[in-house]
This record gives sequence, C-alpha cells and structure tokens, in this order.
Amino acid sequence: MSAVPEFTSQNFDEAVAQGVTLIDFWAEWCGPCKMIAPMIDELSAEYDGKVKVGKINIDNEPDLAVRFNVNSIPTLLIIRDGEEAKRFIGVTSKSDIAAALDGAAE
Repeated sequence: MSAVPEFTSQNFDEAVAQGVTLIDFWAEWCGPCKMIAPMIDELSAEYDGKVKVGKINIDNEPDLAVRFNVNSIPTLLIIRDGEEAKRFIGVTSKSDIAAALDGAAE
C-alpha cells in the first residue's frame, strides 16, 4: 500500500494551490500504473518537504480526469502554483520526472 495520499475533488484545489505538486493519475486495474507506483513512492520520500505528491484514482475521481484531459494512464502532472507545468503519459523514467521536478521547484 502506498504512503502517497489520494487527492479528491474536495481537497485537490487547496493541495495544488501553492508550490510544486506531482500528481499520479492511475487506476487499480492499470498494469503500468502498478509498475510505476514504487517509483512514485520513492519520489515522494526523496522530495519530502520540497514537492507534494498525490495520487488520483480516475475511477473514483472521473471529474478530475476530465478536467485535466487525462485520456490514458498512467498520466503524471507536475503542477506549479495551481497551473500545469509538465505532463508525462505512460511509463516514464524516474530520472526524467526528477529532472522536471527540479526544474519546476527552482
């Protein structure tokens, strides 16, 4: 079980309003989502205090998936001060995500 918190429609806007946030759009039935889950957990630990990390289950939060035009999963968004800064679709390397987080956090 992941230590990364789930974002919902109720807490999303407040969670991403300030600073840098990494969002993992996923679903329980998605094999590639399960493949990257440990990496998301690692990034959450490594960027603790610098970047917020959260997951959005598209089956539970379809409105957020529609809002961000998520058509395939996994989709990772980096949001800076409430605005999308970077998007990754599909399995992405940890180093690519870390580089994007470093750039957004500057």
